[in-house]
Amino acid sequence: MKKAIDDILVSILEDIEFSSHEREVMKEEVDNFLEKTTKKIKRLGIDATFFVGGSYAKGTGIRKKVCDIDIYLRFAKIYREEEYFKLMKKIFRFTKGKKFVHGSRDYLKIWIYPWLFFEIIPIQKIGKNEEVLNTTDLSIAHVNYLKKKIKKREIIEGIKLAKAFCHANKTYGAESYVNGFSGYALELLVYYYGSFEKFLREIIKKRKKKLIIDIEKDYVGLNPLLTINESKLGSPVVLIDPTFKGRNVLAALSDSTFSQFTKSAKAFLKKPSIEFFQQKKVNLKKIREDAKNMKFEFIIVETKTSKPEGDIAGTKLLKFHNHLICEIKKYFEVIDEGFDYLGKNLGRGYFVLKKKNYLLCPGPKIGDKANIKKFKINHSRTYVKDGWLFSKKKIDVSARNYVKLWSKRYSSKVREMYIRKLKVYT
Repeated sequence: MKKAIDDILVSILEDIEFSSHEREVMKEEVDNFLEKTTKKIKRLGIDATFFVGGSYAKGTGIRKKVCDIDIYLRFAKIYREEEYFKLMKKIFRFTKGKKFVHGSRDYLKIWIYPWLFFEIIPIQKIGKNEEVLNTTDLSIAHVNYLKKKIKKREIIEGIKLAKAFCHANKTYGAESYVNGFSGYALELLVYYYGSFEKFLREIIKKRKKKLIIDIEKDYVGLNPLLTINESKLGSPVVLIDPTFKGRNVLAALSDSTFSQFTKSAKAFLKKPSIEFFQQKKVNLKKIREDAKNMKFEFIIVETKTSKPEGDIAGTKLLKFHNHLICEIKKYFEVIDEGFDYLGKNLGRGYFVLKKKNYLLCPGPKIGDKANIKKFKINHSRTYVKDGWLFSKKKIDVSARNYVKLWSKRYSSKVREMYIRKLKVYT
């Protein structure tokens, strides 16, 4: 088994490692960008400097269809946080291929090639980590910490494998529509456990209590659960940020995403296969055919939000999808469902549904003659249970028509959830 896993991991590394040519191209583009833009910043008299960070700086990046490089623009404390966006617009006014993206702090995306873009992220130049205005300001501390720690080849390769594994199994990313492992979290976890395989085996072990990982032992003799903000402790694993002990690096990790990760990890360790590192597309055609064979209804709901692309759009679209599930459950049994954020401001969900035999309509309490009379006008067949009047209404609407009628009837609610377009088809 050990040899089988090792052989697979060697093969995966060959696929996800950047070639020497790709590394040369990336370095050349970064150097050119920094040289030109630094000169421009000086001409404009803006007190700011660049810091190249992220997985590129730490040497833990992996080859994907589209790769990004994080470049932090450190503004001096003389500038307020609200001024960063205005200053960036001034600096990059005539830059080609740029696009501002909204988030906890607006940042800039600059396309270099179809396969490569830079993310220019504004941060504040801080003296101590405790001075952070936004967790993004800790990014430089994260880079410096890990560059000191992850020097062994086994650790660096393990981190790359962990990222590829989580990417393929849709558990990578701290964004709200994923609620998974951030790149920084995976780097820390693999460093802590010593290898990719050890990370998988240890992180998925059953425990009676919440798993708390304190790499720097900042809480020896103390309970971090009593110190860290309670709202940040809902994750199944608490990972103390070694650069800022008041922060849980895995605060975004949800129980459902962790469960999905655990399931994939156990399956891989039990029966190793290269497929666990390959992104799987949902086969809607097969799901549709299977639903038809089982005499279930199948629908696809495509949505478009007014919110800007990225974490905000993805989160709003997922929230609407989950709300729609609750509405659909009133008339149908949900056999299967899924959601994908398609990028930009688009989302797509699918549903496999079994129509309920009837809709239970609760009525007034026995003795309330006036309301009983009104209730019976709209409900011909009624019965009494536990002192209350009820009626069963046969459901005769298809899933597709139900969603259409619901979205039309509650159009104001749909707009309140920032959904500007909704399409339903089978």
